[in-house]
Amino acid sequence: MRAAREAYVILDWPGCRNGRDLGGLPTMDGGRTRYGALLRSGGHDGLDPSVLRDAGIGRVVDLRWARECVERPSPFAGTPVYRHAPMLNDVLDYEPPDDSYGPMLDHNRVRIANAFRVVAEAPTGGVLVHCHAGRDRTGVLVALLLQVAGVGADEIADDYARTDGCTATPMQNTLAHLERRYGGAVAYLVGAGVEPALVAAVRTKVSTSVPPYQSVRRPT
Repeated sequence: MRAAREAYVILDWPGCRNGRDLGGLPTMDGGRTRYGALLRSGGHDGLDPSVLRDAGIGRVVDLRWARECVERPSPFAGTPVYRHAPMLNDVLDYEPPDDSYGPMLDHNRVRIANAFRVVAEAPTGGVLVHCHAGRDRTGVLVALLLQVAGVGADEIADDYARTDGCTATPMQNTLAHLERRYGGAVAYLVGAGVEPALVAAVRTKVSTSVPPYQSVRRPT
């Protein structure tokens, strides 16, 4: 029997799409992901920086292309919390896949590994990962982070399906591809040059459970 997720936490941030705290997910060793440790969202170029301070965010990881950052600058660019880690090779016409992010994993392994490293090396506080919509790039990196933390494939896919306009199927197929071709997230990342100590650092950071912080709302 699958363990139930604890409180599903939406980020109550004005103008922020697909924002949620990834705390409360069950891990395969019987634990939980920690509230306030790992958060995901879409773009938030209109967000007041005080919101992140109130939420205890210590690192913002921006996965967008450079041209996107020029068109819609992050309000946190140039501050100590901000890191730009573009996760995809530059392309003019990106079309999200219908059924799997396997090609994204295959063709952007070095960039994805670098984005993971930025999360692993983050200072004290929560880490907010985002792209433009908070769906494709964010979804893939978050899936790797959660699998490293010990969250099972079904729970990862279920969380992905909470993203606007998404179902669990593309993420289920992506995780199957990850396992079949690479042997899972850890092997994928270490094979791309991520140090095992950084993999362990993410596991420790994300999978220790503490009470949620206050700047959230829980759907009824």
